[in-house]
Amino acid sequence: MTQYWILKSEPSAFSYQDLERDGKTVWDGVRNYQARNNLKLMALDDAVLMYHSVTDKAMVGVAKVSKTHYPDPTDNPKGDWVVVEIKPVRPLKRSISLAEIKTDPHLADLPLIRQSRLSVIPISKDHFEYLLGLGGA
Repeated sequence: MTQYWILKSEPSAFSYQDLERDGKTVWDGVRNYQARNNLKLMALDDAVLMYHSVTDKAMVGVAKVSKTHYPDPTDNPKGDWVVVEIKPVRPLKRSISLAEIKTDPHLADLPLIRQSRLSVIPISKDHFEYLLGLGGA
């Protein structure tokens, strides 16, 4: 059963365009226990919306989980953290700004708003499909 996620990244560090250029990426560097636990819940082919944080503050593209969690190679020596791999599916035809998300009554309970500091966020299928519609996908 497909699960749905938002992954947040600063576009200056890694953007959706970088993901398209590279064809896949290891989602590493997560250092929050709740976000790590969410990475561990991701399954192969789960659907992902990529959100550009800090500067853009907008939903920008669709990706999918291409490899489930394994130890984060940047986590030495402890081994407390994990990564997943994702690959691009398609960019949204139009970005969905955080301001738009916050004013849309259908998205009032979107975890992106309630847990704004979390970088790996589970969302409902309904929210995922609604956001796709807003983005023209």
